[in-house]
Amino acid sequence: MKTIIDGFLNFQKDIYPEREELFRSLASSQKPKALFISCSDSRLVPELVTQQEPGQLFVIRNAGNIVPSFGPEPGGVSATIEYAVMALGVTDIIICGHSNCGAMSAIASCACLDSMPAVGHWLRYADAAKAVVEKQEYASPEDKLNAMVRENVIAQLNNIKTHPSVAVALRNKRINLHGWVYDIESGQIHALDQQGEHFVSLADNPETFFE
Repeated sequence: MKTIIDGFLNFQKDIYPEREELFRSLASSQKPKALFISCSDSRLVPELVTQQEPGQLFVIRNAGNIVPSFGPEPGGVSATIEYAVMALGVTDIIICGHSNCGAMSAIASCACLDSMPAVGHWLRYADAAKAVVEKQEYASPEDKLNAMVRENVIAQLNNIKTHPSVAVALRNKRINLHGWVYDIESGQIHALDQQGEHFVSLADNPETFFE
């Protein structure tokens, strides 16, 4: 905790005074342009990777960057998506997986999660991705994990389209969906192409979006 508190003290003493005008402008309202849904993994920091300022990203983070399909008992992820689309009017939604994801590794390796029943239940929302991956052969466990990460991004993009707010926005062409995979070691991002079939370098294809 000492390093965390020291970090805050440094922010309060040195960083905040330099950015005081920005924070004052954000004190009473926000107008983010994008909803960024990513894994809770400490190695992926959306604002750092995308170099966005406070107020520019509305962020959901959870184990496995999962979006449950819309249902009769919507939870926190569903409520946050609805608020982002309907109240904040975001124009882009990014679902971002990452390399070496612990949640996807547990699924790919069929790890026993009896001691973590909540985690096991939560990861069932990636069953569609698991089903696709299990039908293929892989040269190594690492290749299987990488496939699981990619297929999970695709599965969650399909899930988010079941949310009424997103469905309406897509129908009215008010929103774009993006599927990304961030590689921790190289710092590269691969994005799902518009056909939903291949992940391509975002640096080489900056206009790429899924739908």
